[in-house]
Amino acid sequence: MIKKQKQFLGAVFILMLGLFINLATPLSASAEKGTESDPYVITTDVTYAPFEFKNADNEYVGIDVEILDAIAEDQGFTYELRPLAFSAGLQALESNQVDGMIAAMSITDERKESFDFSDPYFEAGTVMAISENNDEISSYEDLDGKTVAVKVGTTGAAFVEELKKEFDIKVNQFEDSATMYDDVVAGHSDAVFDDYPVMAYAVQQGLQLKFPLDPEAGDVYGFAVNKGQNPELLEKFNAGLANIKENGIHEDITTKYTGEDAESVTTSNGFFSLIKNNYKELLTGLGRTLVLTLVSFAIALVVGVILGLFSATSNKLLTGISTIYVTIMRGIPLIVLAFFVYFSIPQFLNIQLSAYIAGVITLSLNTTAYIAELVRGGIQAVAGGQLEAARSLGLPYPTSMRKIVLPQAIKIMIPSFINQFVITLKDTSILSVIGIVELTQTGKIIIARTYSSGNMWLIIGIMYIILITILTKLSNVLERKMSND
Repeated sequence: MIKKQKQFLGAVFILMLGLFINLATPLSASAEKGTESDPYVITTDVTYAPFEFKNADNEYVGIDVEILDAIAEDQGFTYELRPLAFSAGLQALESNQVDGMIAAMSITDERKESFDFSDPYFEAGTVMAISENNDEISSYEDLDGKTVAVKVGTTGAAFVEELKKEFDIKVNQFEDSATMYDDVVAGHSDAVFDDYPVMAYAVQQGLQLKFPLDPEAGDVYGFAVNKGQNPELLEKFNAGLANIKENGIHEDITTKYTGEDAESVTTSNGFFSLIKNNYKELLTGLGRTLVLTLVSFAIALVVGVILGLFSATSNKLLTGISTIYVTIMRGIPLIVLAFFVYFSIPQFLNIQLSAYIAGVITLSLNTTAYIAELVRGGIQAVAGGQLEAARSLGLPYPTSMRKIVLPQAIKIMIPSFINQFVITLKDTSILSVIGIVELTQTGKIIIARTYSSGNMWLIIGIMYIILITILTKLSNVLERKMSND
């Protein structure tokens, strides 16, 4: 019996290892990099208007995106744009998950230690903004004892760190600009520091901020590749940048978004207008959320049931494996696990994972642990006398479990399984940190374009409530049906 259990365990391990290897694509140098079949993967923060954002037609636009388009056309290469939060984009570049990064990134000596930069393509300076209703702050000295909002990893955040050496400043850190600005408008932070063109564009779209001071001396932005990686891409960028500066395309692009005649792109951003203008995008995000949840939960259900059965056996080896797995996976926060799967595993194993595959693996690993515990708890909830009675009648252990115990345990577990499915569905929102454009990330992208966070988060919340209510009703129906069987 023990020998068969070990053989089964070995087969499960080999199956899972094979699945992981199939999902991962080894990193390899390609002579055809930058072609339609093997495009460069370039990350950007698509919630940073006017440099990168999605317009009402669901197209990536902005200074960075259009400069990159013009250079790619000039140099004859193709690329795939991968949206990530700024700090996550830096990690993706450093771990070779992407080939390059263009995200209004200031060229600094510190960053030069980790990345190789192109020639500068834009010059801008950090500026302080406050709420339109704030008349108390007119200088940096007035920030003493105040709270300041910054975006993680940016020049504005570095500037505030320098100010903290002179003044008592509390810092609130954010992953995207729109949320950071809203924090000031809502009164939770007293001031915000960001690149002047970005905040000037946001104010132009109707954001209720003002600038009490002139911008600081300008930083220069550059396109980045990992240190010592993709030198040919950097050369193409520099060559293309020189050409579009010479033929006037570069000036046309920057003037389009920062010139005096730059037009506002904001339409009506009321509750119903947001739904009308963005319902297709929202439904697409909802669809991705459901698919991600279904795929991850299906994998977790299979593996979780196996581990749950392991914990219900008298075999110490199998019980130990289940206990260790559950303890580790339940102890790791989901966001930490997502970063580990997407950034650390590729570095350790020299493989490349797409954001979607990394998201499926993350959710599956996490959900498996909880399903294993649900199975263990369901089996233990069945009276012990049931198994003893079956064994006393001469039924072998596997048959007793399959025919007597498990049918009763399943009835107990069904509501918990539905509840875990709901939890997994909500957990998909965390995966936006690795670039998966599910429902929550879709909302962030729309907010970056419209600066209407209040109404948009209300819409997102209602969509989740409707979906989860339907699932809850389904759980009740299944529970009643199982009880009547």
